[in-house]
Amino acid sequence: MERLFEEVFVEVCAPTLRGIKPSNLFRYQPQNRDKLLEALDFWNRELEPSGLQVRALKECSRTGAFLILVYREEWLRFILGKISVQHFLKKSGYQMQKTVDGFLKQLSNRLCLEHDFPHEIGIFLGYPLEDVVGFIENQGKNYTCSGYWKTYGDPQEAKRRFDSYRECTEVCREKYRQGTPIIQLVKAA
Repeated sequence: MERLFEEVFVEVCAPTLRGIKPSNLFRYQPQNRDKLLEALDFWNRELEPSGLQVRALKECSRTGAFLILVYREEWLRFILGKISVQHFLKKSGYQMQKTVDGFLKQLSNRLCLEHDFPHEIGIFLGYPLEDVVGFIENQGKNYTCSGYWKTYGDPQEAKRRFDSYRECTEVCREKYRQGTPIIQLVKAA
């Protein structure tokens, strides 16, 4: 049985909706592709005043599943504008872009060409650069803490972040189940 798009949206994207994380990514397999695309258009219109965007980052032609990215464009622009991040992305094969959209198109193309997620996706999801680089250099081993991602820096700071994401998700999920509309869960940018 298909779970409601909005239910998955709240469960996975609560930290982004509430403004404590720049983006979240989730897989969704609709029974009706056109209805999903209509829902994405609807949520983009609803969330635009809050600085949020919803994007189908990838569609799998074999399964009909989508990877949906929910993000705060200004926050991603800030992250992608950092010299250290640009250096890392350039080294990873990205062409430098003036827009978030340009970077997301390149990420989408890389997702379509590879079987596994390219490790730089962590940058787009707000993971610290040191954790993304640490994961690559250590091949996913020797991490200091594991939660929403594997960390290679301060484990206490990582645990605080993970706890805040978990708490935010639980609160939003419960409010949504009690009937609070998604738009009321959103914290404006």
